Amino acid sequence: MRLLLVEDEQPLVGYIAVGLRKHGFAVDVALDGRTALDKCAFTPYDVVVLDRDLPGVHGDVVCRHLAERGTSRVLMLTASDAVQDRVDGLTLGADDYLGKPFAFSELMARVRALERRSAPARPPVLRAADVVLDPSRRTAERAGRLLHLTPKEFGVLEQLLAADGDVVSAETLLDKVWDEHADPFTNAIRITVGTLRRKLGDPPLVETVTGAGYRLGPSQCG
Repeated sequence: MRLLLVEDEQPLVGYIAVGLRKHGFAVDVALDGRTALDKCAFTPYDVVVLDRDLPGVHGDVVCRHLAERGTSRVLMLTASDAVQDRVDGLTLGADDYLGKPFAFSELMARVRALERRSAPARPPVLRAADVVLDPSRRTAERAGRLLHLTPKEFGVLEQLLAADGDVVSAETLLDKVWDEHADPFTNAIRITVGTLRRKLGDPPLVETVTGAGYRLGPSQCG
């Protein structure tokens, strides 16, 4: 999932971004409201974690703009957890609200909940043939064998399972699994798919569709 973190406290930015990436999110960062608006104009983020008290363009303005576009779910962060502040944030169009300080586990739970709301409904545990992937627990198995996947391999497998046999383009994988620092001309996707295939083992599960992308083999889906 592609996420934008908008926060001007750099130590907090680093803490949150590292934690989210460890859980498989593709995380972009903006340190002010203007940069956030610029990034959102070009990238369809699934979730935006937005600090309310931002320099330059205030977080309220950013939230209202995102709500009008309706393309991203917004989790608003604020130093105040007063009822009126929560009401104000939700009235502006935020989908959820979290007061500082907060536990990272609660932030993760709220982001996951917004992730489920930002995409078409799908089962909480994804399955295809003998492969089972649980996004919440960050576990994947094949035929009962635990797969030790990197965050990128896990993300690719999650996208392929969610597609339910449809082709997933390299561009979609780059957008959903990698972040803004990814080189669009890199062979990282091909390498990641290759290592994922090896870890999945036999019979082969991931097919390459020439000129289109990747999919789970039709005989393996359903």
